[in-house]
Amino acid sequence: MSQNGNGPPVYTVSRLTGEIRDLLEERFEFIWVEGEVSNFRTPASGHYYLDLKDEAARIRAVMFRTQARYLRFLPENGMKVLARGRISVYAPRGEYQVILDYLEPLGVGALALAFEQLKRKLAAQGVFDEVAKRPLPYLPRRVWVITSPTGAAIRDFLKVIQRRFANIWVTVVPVRVQGEGAAEEMVEALDLINRHFDGDVIVLTRGGGSLEDLWAFNQEELALAIRRSRIPVVSAVGHEIDVTISDLAADFRAPTPSAAAELLVQEKAALVAALREKAERLQTAVTQRLADFARDLRHLRKGIRDPRKRLSDSWLRLDEMRARLERRMEGVLREADRRLAMERRALLVQSPVRSIILMTERLVHAQGMLTGAGRRIVMDRTMALKRLEEMLKGLSPLAVLKRGYSVTRKLPEGRVLTTAAGVEPGRRVHVLLAQGALECRVEGVNEDESPGP
Repeated sequence: MSQNGNGPPVYTVSRLTGEIRDLLEERFEFIWVEGEVSNFRTPASGHYYLDLKDEAARIRAVMFRTQARYLRFLPENGMKVLARGRISVYAPRGEYQVILDYLEPLGVGALALAFEQLKRKLAAQGVFDEVAKRPLPYLPRRVWVITSPTGAAIRDFLKVIQRRFANIWVTVVPVRVQGEGAAEEMVEALDLINRHFDGDVIVLTRGGGSLEDLWAFNQEELALAIRRSRIPVVSAVGHEIDVTISDLAADFRAPTPSAAAELLVQEKAALVAALREKAERLQTAVTQRLADFARDLRHLRKGIRDPRKRLSDSWLRLDEMRARLERRMEGVLREADRRLAMERRALLVQSPVRSIILMTERLVHAQGMLTGAGRRIVMDRTMALKRLEEMLKGLSPLAVLKRGYSVTRKLPEGRVLTTAAGVEPGRRVHVLLAQGALECRVEGVNEDESPGP
């Protein structure tokens, strides 16, 4: 800050911002703010950045990673929240904001909201799908129980097992079922059993309690460990009204630890009675079956006769069938001979040799007729040709030349002259005669002279 004569003091931007920050942080050290979450974002650093707003105003807020990891739920845009923090000024941008150290939703508890958020997330991943759940064994021989060794849940479970079927081998894996680190211990126990031991079923159990007491059973890592277990898992947490994430992810949910024991183990007395009843029914069925076999045997024994009598009857029937077969064969052969003779006669009538002879005769006759017709045609064509030759000779220019006529051509172009006007005196002409030709020179031209009648 500097003095400008007698005028007001002049602040630098940094100094003014610093004094504003001091005033705000001193005046609003810790405050509670109610508003709606807006523009929520989580960068790679793990810090939560958001705006708190109402109908008329908006303020920036931040919750650093060290505090955000203690939240049981994930803030969402549009969520009404109650926040606690302190006012701070971020000097590089000249903005004030609330540094949050506590956040809870309005209208519903943080744990209840976190439960619903995780439930929706795991349901979308298929962790709760019924098709992925495995059936429980009818009568398990080895049961692993993951629970607190000092709780009432294990005592109730073992008491029911001892009463119903004392021969079951039960192994208790001690873990914490409440508080910090309880979920991690249960996940480690599940993985340990699946990696190194055999068993028919795993029971994850504890007694009842508040939502905070049962919160270890509402962890995502525990639900995923239950689903990747190769051994079927029964979840028996709390009372019948308590429903946890582990209940939804398990292969079967029992409302109480005692109900889990009753579900897994059939009562020995009931099993023995059922076996005795089945044994009696089996014995009755076998006795009845044996009696039926004995009756059938007596009936068959009465039907058995002397085999020699049966053999003689077979020989007689064989002889009779042989005679019938011989007669039948004779009849078949006679009928075949008759049909063969008929076919032979039909073949002779329609013999191809006869057809060939007839066709040969027809061919010779047709050949003679064709030869005669050809000769007549040749003679007719020869006579016609001679007549045409005579006519051609009569019309030939050579015949005209023989009667004393000639053909005169004008030289040198060789054009035939038909009139005296076509040539001038002194021009050379070529005169074609019946025998030979003349080359002449025109001495004179008389255009008026013409041949007589």
